[in-house]
Amino acid sequence: MLASAATVSGMVLLLSLKPHTSPTVVTAQTRSPSSAGSSASPGATASGSRSVTGGPVQTRWGPVQVRITLKDGRLTDVTALDYPQDNPRDQEINSYALPQLRREALTAQSARIDTVSGATYTSDGYRRSLQSALDSAGL
Repeated sequence: MLASAATVSGMVLLLSLKPHTSPTVVTAQTRSPSSAGSSASPGATASGSRSVTGGPVQTRWGPVQVRITLKDGRLTDVTALDYPQDNPRDQEINSYALPQLRREALTAQSARIDTVSGATYTSDGYRRSLQSALDSAGL
């Protein structure tokens, strides 16, 4: 009985482990010139809104980077440009975490947002890239 419980526990632990992404995979990804750091878009649109891209933040599972859209000094949109999506588990986590992080950022109008349970690293990277974009925008 004890051996069966230990075997089941061991299998659960093994299946819950997430493989590390090698640094070569991350550096091999194609990045646009504006993703090298924080940058504002070339100009404001006719509607008075503008976009600012936050700096990429390297997390344990891969880079996270967001772009914000501002109108009249208010945060109107946050788009995740880069986030871990190399395997099905990353995709699953970010399919629920990114919409929650976006909602929180729009509600808070700042980077002072809660961490999404189960997506700690993505949440931290999102928050830091968001703060980078807000700083670049002068907010």
